[in-house]
Amino acid sequence: SLTSWDLLSATKPFVGLANYADMLTDPGFIGVLVRTFLFSGAIVIGCMVAGLAIAMLLNQKLLGRNFVRTISFAPHILSGAAIGTIWLFIFDPTYGLLNAFLNLGPLSVESPPWMTDSAWALPALIIVYLWKNIGFVAVVYVAGLQGMPQELYEAAKIDGAGAWTLFRRITLPLLSPVTFFVAVTTVIGTFQAFDVIAIMTDGGPGDATTTLSWYIYEQAFRAFDAGHAGAAAVIMFVILLLITGAQARFMERRVHYR
Repeated sequence: SLTSWDLLSATKPFVGLANYADMLTDPGFIGVLVRTFLFSGAIVIGCMVAGLAIAMLLNQKLLGRNFVRTISFAPHILSGAAIGTIWLFIFDPTYGLLNAFLNLGPLSVESPPWMTDSAWALPALIIVYLWKNIGFVAVVYVAGLQGMPQELYEAAKIDGAGAWTLFRRITLPLLSPVTFFVAVTTVIGTFQAFDVIAIMTDGGPGDATTTLSWYIYEQAFRAFDAGHAGAAAVIMFVILLLITGAQARFMERRVHYR
């Protein structure tokens, strides 16, 4: 990151912090950072909320519960290439499954051009990554819910606690170690998102879906600018280090280990 190198030449001229200065004063790179935070934040919050809701449902004694757990976890183990290909078909504004669904009934609406419109491309990627990761988060939360001490719930019910009070006062605090784990792993995973972006949008249209990981790839293997790519990778490392440290500092007062 302290050199100017094109991956081919024998020499790597030392440029100091010039690469960092170039990027941090470039509005395009600032846009990449903002886009990455929006992308990561939406997925982390969505996965944690929806994953916990699904886990609460799958923790009930329902018919076919184990089968549903398996199905919900399946997207997490699929390859990014397969997921991207499937969702390209779903999002197709003419022949896609989503378009057929939106055209049902009297209040049918036209499917937007998800992958070719800069206003819709990033939301589409967020939907795909939510679908891919929610099952994993739900399964982790289910494991946490199954380890809950039932005597606490029984004692609280005797004292007249309702469902919301049980959830807020017992379930959420005792799930705090799981929440901490899910938050850290999901943040790191979203910052490293690459494969689905490569298949579905190639960072476009324009730079609408260019996140930090994709920016590093473009600088290194398309622009052949190893210096800027290395600087961006270091910036990503520092950001993840700060986020993880902040999460650990915040959660150390909130996490209750049984």
